[in-house]
Amino acid sequence: MAGLLFLAIGLGAGLLSGIFGIGGGVVIVPALLVLARFTPISATGTSLGALLLPVGALGAWEYYRSGHLEISAALWIALGLFLGAGLGAHVATRLSPLVLKRLFALFLVGIAAHMWWGK
Repeated sequence: MAGLLFLAIGLGAGLLSGIFGIGGGVVIVPALLVLARFTPISATGTSLGALLLPVGALGAWEYYRSGHLEISAALWIALGLFLGAGLGAHVATRLSPLVLKRLFALFLVGIAAHMWWGK
């Protein structure tokens, strides 16, 4: 039964990723926290593990075919993600679950406020 829950989380994240370009931190991690009752550190690690595969390949191909994929920018971002994920994991594994959950909540509220009131 848990497999179906995880599949549903993946399908939802994939759909939102294809539409908005979001997935891991904004969809998968909160879903694992709320629906699967993961700890913050396990939710983050599991999300990164799922993203190791070429999960965005079909969506990226469609954007490429439509002329909406900047390959050079995507490669530079991928390098930054590679390095940043390692550093972020190093920091996160040293924080308490409560601090990590609160920092994540602040991040989401900040993004939401910027999107609501920003230009």
